[in-house]
Amino acid sequence: MSQILSFANKYQRITIIQAENPDADSLGSALALESALDAALAAGTDITLYCPVQIPKYLRYLSGWDRVTDDFDVKADAAIIVDTASKVLLSKLLEKPEIAHFLQHKPILVIDHHETSPDLPFSFEAIVAPAESTTRLVFADLADRSPDLPDVITPSAAQNLLAGLMGDTLGLTTASVGASSFRLAADLIDKGANINQLEQARHELMKKSQRILRYKADLIQRVEYHLDGRLATVLIPFDDIQAYSDEYNPNVLILDELRLVEGVELAIAIKTYPDGKLTGKLRAAKPVAEELASAFGGGGHPYAAGFRVYEDYSAFMPELINKAADILDSLGRGTS
Repeated sequence: MSQILSFANKYQRITIIQAENPDADSLGSALALESALDAALAAGTDITLYCPVQIPKYLRYLSGWDRVTDDFDVKADAAIIVDTASKVLLSKLLEKPEIAHFLQHKPILVIDHHETSPDLPFSFEAIVAPAESTTRLVFADLADRSPDLPDVITPSAAQNLLAGLMGDTLGLTTASVGASSFRLAADLIDKGANINQLEQARHELMKKSQRILRYKADLIQRVEYHLDGRLATVLIPFDDIQAYSDEYNPNVLILDELRLVEGVELAIAIKTYPDGKLTGKLRAAKPVAEELASAFGGGGHPYAAGFRVYEDYSAFMPELINKAADILDSLGRGTS
């Protein structure tokens, strides 16, 4: 029996929570759950979608993104958290007393596929297992039903689940992809997902204005190389975040470019914020990203990860470079 449906059937009002770094997997999971729960639960059940930040423009090819709100429903009976089990990635929620109180006192179900161990400061039920995407875990759980029960994976849910799978595997090309990933994609297409429609909508939103193209050229000029070219970094200051993020995520603009530079084994985009926070997004050609991010309180996958610290940028960079050197050297010796 589906753990998701068993959990949700107990409550009249449920909020589905994404972390403060939404991506196609978190948004696809949230929208698919909304569709499935609408189909499965009694009439009158209230499902809301919450994210502490605005859904970035590059994700708005997913139909229903505009139903996600930054107004937390503190009157909900329960919550489902998707695509994270990390305290760091829920810090915006935990900093608000009314939301922290909710999370500590209401029933919570966490669905997450990352390899980093959960460290949430409240009790929760869990569907947590390593996988290529959270949408796989959602699909597998919702498909676990008696043959005589209706299928709650609607065409809308299937489309959003496929979006999450494609997003977290870069179109079924990452090292986490196996034959089962293609079987999952086929199952979702059988249930009504349309991969061509999905990709056309995504490509339309990936078009860049002339202003963004000029900014991308500026970012490329700022790239710094370390460790004999094995590590590439780029600084994205807060002024850039304010000026460009709503139109196009600077990380998305630059990280894939860096990963394709000859000799680069690890690429990191670092954003700075007025409160002293630094965030790092990592993409790697070798399975080192999660290990490096974990060293700074973050996590993710071997080839894609992230972290957040509160340090001065100039003081932090030597520490980051030295740790990256240790991990890359260790991998080269075959001991990582």
